[in-house]
Amino acid sequence: MSHFPLRSLLASALFVASSVTFADVGSVRQGVEAFVGAPVVDSVSETRFGGLYEVVLRSGELVYTDANVSFIVDGRIIDTETRRDVTQARLTELASIDFSALPFDQAIKQVRGDGSRVIASFEDPNCGFCKRLAQELELIDDVTIYTFLYPILNEDSVRKSRNIWCASDQAAAWNEWILRGVTPPDVSCDSSSVDANVAFGQQMRIHGTPTMFLADGRRLGGYMQAPQLEQALSSVIE
Repeated sequence: MSHFPLRSLLASALFVASSVTFADVGSVRQGVEAFVGAPVVDSVSETRFGGLYEVVLRSGELVYTDANVSFIVDGRIIDTETRRDVTQARLTELASIDFSALPFDQAIKQVRGDGSRVIASFEDPNCGFCKRLAQELELIDDVTIYTFLYPILNEDSVRKSRNIWCASDQAAAWNEWILRGVTPPDVSCDSSSVDANVAFGQQMRIHGTPTMFLADGRRLGGYMQAPQLEQALSSVIE
């Protein structure tokens, strides 16, 4: 098997493996990758639920198997004692980052009100949901917004990102485009920060825009309305 179409691959919830018995996490990794036919496993750890092993894939997805890799489960574990969605909690943890490690010098900074609350957002200038998000962020006060130009849609996104980054007033150029559709004029400068953002985002498994991060490291994927953003910002515990 030379490719890795994960969803179709795991559509059948059960895979009966060979008679080989796997004894540790290393062997579980080996068994899963033998099934898939590619080195796709990021980590393996044993859970406290029914002898299941958690397998985190390099794509950021999470599946479960047993010590023998006799099946692969693409689903959720619910703790019946606490009614907690264990899988979702783990995915949230895996998606979180060290907020202080973000390369803030590669972002456009805007301060609203006292700027006491902080949010970072990776955005493509041609992303429709980023434009809608900008309208919602206009309604948020007392916040510092770090916008990382993250052109992943097309070459025009790259060109607009470079021109916005090279503008004499980056924040004004970004807002003029994202809020009012005023195309940034062509400007030349060292725009390597745009390339660095894309490289960094790929390492952080940022596959779509907008992708936002709160000060406590939690990831917020996708467009959110102002009330949802207010609730998320208010829930931050540093």
